Amino acid sequence: MSTDKKNAPSESVPERTPQEQTMRRPVQIAGVTIQPRDASEDASLPPVAAASVPVPVEGQHCGLVAIVGKPNVGKSTLLNALVGQKISITSRKAQTTRHRITGIRTQGAAQYVFVDTPGFQTIHGTALNKSLNKTVVGAVSDVDLVLFVVEAGSFTTADAKVLALLKPGIPVLLVANKLDNVHRRGDIAPWLREMQERHAFTEFFPMSAKQPKDIERLLGVCEKYLPEQPWWHAEDELTDRSEKFLASEMVREKLFRLTGDELPYTSTVVIDKFEEEAGRTAKRMLRIAATIVVEREGHKAMVIGDKGEKLKRIGTETRVELEKLLDAKVFIELWVKVRSGWADDEARVRSFGYE
Repeated sequence: MSTDKKNAPSESVPERTPQEQTMRRPVQIAGVTIQPRDASEDASLPPVAAASVPVPVEGQHCGLVAIVGKPNVGKSTLLNALVGQKISITSRKAQTTRHRITGIRTQGAAQYVFVDTPGFQTIHGTALNKSLNKTVVGAVSDVDLVLFVVEAGSFTTADAKVLALLKPGIPVLLVANKLDNVHRRGDIAPWLREMQERHAFTEFFPMSAKQPKDIERLLGVCEKYLPEQPWWHAEDELTDRSEKFLASEMVREKLFRLTGDELPYTSTVVIDKFEEEAGRTAKRMLRIAATIVVEREGHKAMVIGDKGEKLKRIGTETRVELEKLLDAKVFIELWVKVRSGWADDEARVRSFGYE
């Protein structure tokens, strides 16, 4: 009789019940025996929540769209219109935007991640401007589409220097903004032909960022360039910037708007305190303290104004807009300090949050 177990007929093994299949053996450790829980103990325990894992959805499109151009061509106004809400500050003063601002718009199956950049500076070589230009170059290096914004009918040396930054292989859409300022529309066609000779633009888009119909048309054009992939952000997100950052930007916008061309654009804002408390009459209550930094004593007096009226107005208008934007009751304190030559000091530029 063979003793080879391989050839021995297998004995009939009764099928194990689901409960038996899940039973665990006691764990033997020298001097200790740990008995597994029985089924009744397992049933009494609360259910373990499954880990939240983003599930890719077929048909979703998502991509990065950089908005670039020289200072004061309407990039921030365009970003706010594309997102559908104000997240980037605007002012008639050139060079208002100083950071890479990301705005998010989710519509249908498409999620647009727009990047608003500072206007590329070609005049002043300060440490601040070098930092801003570095931000522009970084923003256009890895995107799916570039919106090159110019004023309709115009192309200057400053425009040409920004255009020279764009890398080959990335689609570039020419956005001819402020079309409403062009009185003779017949001049646009020959200008567009000249622009085509300057760069191989994928498409031309004359428009006005203030016209909702133009914005919807532009979104439709941009959607064609978004790769098919899962969304990067939640459907209701509008920006990746913090509320603290938005608060500093809002103060800076009111500062520039209310001081006009008298105050140099090198003034900046630092948030000293940003605290949230439970509100009594509102869902949220925010306490904010901010310092406006200027370069000269004369600028400080200009910001404060007669009997503090200018500074008070900056604070009031900032508070009203932040309450709308953040859906909270806002208390804000503003201070003004002089830091001579900060815009040309690389260490101090970095300490104020610039790259």
